[in-house]
Amino acid sequence: MKYLKYYISTLTLIIAIHACFLGEYYPTLFFVGFSLFIILGDLILREDSEEQRYAHIFLLDLPMYLNFIFLTIVILMSVFVLSSEPAGLFVNSIMNYLNIDLLEIRGSLNMSDAICLVALMGLFIGIMGTVPGHELVHRKKNKFDMFMGNWLLALSWDCAFAVEHVHGHHKNVGLPSDPATAKRGESIFGFIIRATIKEQKDAWKLELKQSERRGRAPWGINNKMILGYMRSIAITILSFMVGGLKGMFIYLLCAFIAKALLEVINYSEHYGLIRVEGKPVLPHHSWNSNSIMSSIYLYNVTRHSSHHEKSNLRYWELSSYQDAPMMPQGYLTMLYMALFLPYLFHRMMARKLLDWDERFATSEERSLAREQNKNSGISLLLDHS
Repeated sequence: MKYLKYYISTLTLIIAIHACFLGEYYPTLFFVGFSLFIILGDLILREDSEEQRYAHIFLLDLPMYLNFIFLTIVILMSVFVLSSEPAGLFVNSIMNYLNIDLLEIRGSLNMSDAICLVALMGLFIGIMGTVPGHELVHRKKNKFDMFMGNWLLALSWDCAFAVEHVHGHHKNVGLPSDPATAKRGESIFGFIIRATIKEQKDAWKLELKQSERRGRAPWGINNKMILGYMRSIAITILSFMVGGLKGMFIYLLCAFIAKALLEVINYSEHYGLIRVEGKPVLPHHSWNSNSIMSSIYLYNVTRHSSHHEKSNLRYWELSSYQDAPMMPQGYLTMLYMALFLPYLFHRMMARKLLDWDERFATSEERSLAREQNKNSGISLLLDHS
């Protein structure tokens, strides 16, 4: 059972391949049901603070590898049913092997189904693609894991993540220079734009410096950014072959949503937290969470305090750190709240930040926190500036 729980995201993709293409209202119901399953699971079930040992490591890596296959299939199925292209080899193969008539399904979907299917694919790419991709690109000495991790990240056009996150964010977390650390009171939409642009710039700087150090051509095939873009272009061309121009733009929209959702997660994981430059990264520089459904679906990235303390640990080796600063809700709840109820998000997090200032921050961090409080625009924080 302790191995099987990490197959839940792979199982969800397999169910979605069938359940989302049964006809009208099914994509809408699946999107709503999937969201509620995680949110309510986090609310109702006990927190997952267990730290177990595992003997069969391959069984823990396998679901991440499988995710790329099943995620690509469900994305291409969605791309086709939301396009107007005639059936081709892919669609005929789906009919022959899975007995799903995508042409018939296309004619039955309504506007709500189309919107929910795009939103669901964005969520799937983020949860089943970016998160395991993040896990695998941290394994810098394992070529196959790096290969699979980069392909999973290519689904959201985020090759910069494999460079900037590993070599930049983990070094700069909590500092003003870190694109993935949100300031107190910062708008979520402004953060998404700022973080995305700065991550790209920083990733290019890091990669060009790496090329210079190793004495290789900066614009060659060994450049991780160029190679990453080529992977994403290959997936985009595949979407075009299945769904034509319209299908290609639908895929790019799903990839954009997935990338935006990653930034919302970054926003929630480090919102308002502060570190003094030159000081070590400690567990209190991340918002931690042991919410069980989020932990299982996200391969324990929720144990973020442990991940930032020792980024070389694999997801099942991370500590739950119950005494670290905790997110008030599970990941998906925080994501939806930051996007759709930002006032409540800031109000909820203001209380958590004041607690962080009092219980976790050093005197130097408190001083910097007071400066951020002054500029936050949040009344509760202004009173403590």
